[in-house]
Amino acid sequence: MRSELAFDTAGVIGGGTMGVGIAYVLAHSRARVWLVEPDDAQADRALVALTRQAQKAAARHEPPDGLAGLLDRVVRVASIERMPLSCDVVIEAVPEQLGLKRSVLRVAEGRAPGLLGTNTSGIPIGSLAESLTEPAALVGLHFFNPVWSMPLLEVVRAEATSQETVDRALLLAAQLGKEPIVVRDLPGFATSRLGVGLALEAIRMLADGVASADDIDKAMELGYGHPMGPLRLTDLVGLDVRLAIARNLQQAYGDRFAPPQLLVDKVAAGELGRKSGRGFYGWTQAAGATASVGEEADSACSTA
Repeated sequence: MRSELAFDTAGVIGGGTMGVGIAYVLAHSRARVWLVEPDDAQADRALVALTRQAQKAAARHEPPDGLAGLLDRVVRVASIERMPLSCDVVIEAVPEQLGLKRSVLRVAEGRAPGLLGTNTSGIPIGSLAESLTEPAALVGLHFFNPVWSMPLLEVVRAEATSQETVDRALLLAAQLGKEPIVVRDLPGFATSRLGVGLALEAIRMLADGVASADDIDKAMELGYGHPMGPLRLTDLVGLDVRLAIARNLQQAYGDRFAPPQLLVDKVAAGELGRKSGRGFYGWTQAAGATASVGEEADSACSTA
C-alpha cells in the first residue's frame, strides 16, 4: 500500500524531449500521468517516443505489467485545465523562456498540485516563483537527458522554497529511482556551471590546436572516467544551447565563462551539433533526433 505522500497522479506540461522522458519515468513508477501538449503534431511525436521507449522496457520485463500497462497510465491532454485538480505532482517542462514558463506555472498553480516543479537547466527558480501566489511551493527539478537512463536529479532550492517542498521533491526522486542533489538557486546551479566550464575549456583547447576533438574527448573518457567527452556532449546538447548558457554565466561570473570565438563562429555558421548534422563532429542521423548519452550517439557520429 502506498504512503499518503506517494505520487500516484502527475501532470507533465510540455511534450518535448524532456517532457516525454519525465512522463515516462513517472508512468514507469506506476503513477498515472497527464501529459499536456497543445500541438497535435508534437503530441503525436511525443507518444511515438514514449511508445518506443516503453517497448524497450517491456522487452526487459520492466515494468511487470508490460507495455500496455505503462502506456495506459499516460493520457495526453491539450491544456493544463484538462488535468485533474490536486495531482500529487505537476512538472513544467516547456522551452527555456522565462515569460512562457512563468505563465505556465501560474496556470499550473491553479490546479492545486501537491508538489509544483520546473524542469530548467538555468533559469533562476526565484524569478519563476515571482509570478506565483505561493512561491514557497515551487522547486527546481532538473532532469537529465535521456531521463529514463540518467540517474541524477538536481533539486534546486530558491530562497523562498520551503523545506517541506524540498522534502517532497526528495521523496519524488526516491519513487523515480533517481539520485538527488540539492543545490542553491545560483546561476548555472551545479551541473550547468561545471559542465559548461569544462566544455568551454575543451573548445579553447581545440581552437589552440592542442589535440583533435576526438583526442580531447578521449582524454576525459579514458583518463577521468567520463562516459562522454565534453565536445561530443556539446554536439548532443547543441552548440547554440551551450553558447546561450555561457553568455548567461558570463554575465553572472565574469569572463571565465566567456564563450570562445570558435563556438561563436560555429553557431553563426549553423553548425549546431547533432541536430544540424555538424558541430565538432559530423553526424549521420537526421537533424532533430533525440540526443542520447550512449551507444546510439556513438554509432551516429564521425570525427570532423
